[in-house]
Amino acid sequence: MLSNEQLSTFRSQLIKAKKEVEEQLDDGDHFDLEQGHYHESMGELSLYDNHPADQGTDLYEREKDIALNEHIEKQLKDIESALQAIDEGRYGICEKCGKDIALDRLDAIPTTTYCVEHSPNQVVSHNRPIEEGVLMPPFGKFVDEEDNVAYDAEDSWQDVARYGTSESPSDLVDPVDSYNEVFIESDENVGYVEDYENFVGTDIEGKEIIIYPNSQHERYEEVLEEEGIMTMFGDLPPYEKEPYTKDEAED
Repeated sequence: MLSNEQLSTFRSQLIKAKKEVEEQLDDGDHFDLEQGHYHESMGELSLYDNHPADQGTDLYEREKDIALNEHIEKQLKDIESALQAIDEGRYGICEKCGKDIALDRLDAIPTTTYCVEHSPNQVVSHNRPIEEGVLMPPFGKFVDEEDNVAYDAEDSWQDVARYGTSESPSDLVDPVDSYNEVFIESDENVGYVEDYENFVGTDIEGKEIIIYPNSQHERYEEVLEEEGIMTMFGDLPPYEKEPYTKDEAED
């Protein structure tokens, strides 16, 4: 049971909070919701000549103002309910079970009229938008649970990150030489799996191997030579069946 001194302290806190909230709502005209829609101030009969993106931005801001206004009004309603509870002598008592609310809880949330066990809205929702249940990557779930050879959200991020991120080479554990290598798996092959796929041509059965000479082929041969590995293409002369000159292939 709260003492008269404690009740007086909480009453003062609630009255001060109520005054601040009311001033916030009055000064901002309830987040401009008491004013007409901004279209009314333009003096135009049609929005045809306005950019759709601007319309989308204005709509988003209007929706945000509505949400903020509802939040502040709910806060004001809770303060008034707590003040009414003090006047009726039931402040500090849980509306659900009738037990005393812990003083620490009242200090943290003076507007509460429930104990911890019976506080409403205790469940934190982890539900995702319902659209994700029917949309496939990259427009669905954004976490790769397993390796996926299809174009997914990770690939979408890599494509965007190629144009720059907020990170720099010095931010990485293993510094890289270029900003173009900062994003995740920047050295991943794009459009092919093995390096030799960029210069080896075969038929549907893997026969009739043709080498298309280019800079990637040269690097591939250099790596094989350094590692002392024999090429899987046997003893075929690299450029014996080239369909065009080496310079043309590199272009």
